Amino acid sequence: MTKASLWMVDADVVTEAALQRWRGWLSPGEMARHQRFVRAQRQRQFIIGRVLLRMALGRLLAVTPQEIRLEEQVGKAPRLVAPVRKGETTGFSIAHSGRWVACAVSAQTALGLDIEMKDASRDLHALAAQAFDSAEMAQWARLQTLPEPERVEGFYRLWSEKEASFKLGVAAGGHCWSLPHAELSVALCSELPLDRAPALELITLE
Repeated sequence: MTKASLWMVDADVVTEAALQRWRGWLSPGEMARHQRFVRAQRQRQFIIGRVLLRMALGRLLAVTPQEIRLEEQVGKAPRLVAPVRKGETTGFSIAHSGRWVACAVSAQTALGLDIEMKDASRDLHALAAQAFDSAEMAQWARLQTLPEPERVEGFYRLWSEKEASFKLGVAAGGHCWSLPHAELSVALCSELPLDRAPALELITLE
């Protein structure tokens, strides 16, 4: 069975004391990257994302979060250094948008995850023209006949699936799921087909 787990946390409820404690979990490379972020919100998202990932991988691999070792890669997602198990493909992906931070993990397949706040105030036509290819633009054009709430929902579904597929990085685009959330468009793509859509778990980090 090919499965994936998807964890999400509301970063606004995480305390400064917890953030300070978790800094000790990060590798020197992660700390260096954290310090390069100028905005405090992005620094916060980075720490929470790496802690959430360690907790999810810890459960998946039956180790403590502190035993998870990650290595930074320039322009890429981090690489899992330990524990690495022979014959297993440990896939994972991290995403953030607004106050939400999420990660997906699997012991069987590579993953790409994206989350996007469904913000109707943005210029969706300009964003589509800038980012979508011809096939995506055709889908966006078909959405123009729908009421605004459905049109916004459809735009962010296209956007998040495109980003998740890009993060997965396989030529065929993989197998993608769109998952329901009140505030977010959530897309998860996998290299191998999943047996079922993963449940979206809201986690409290402390």
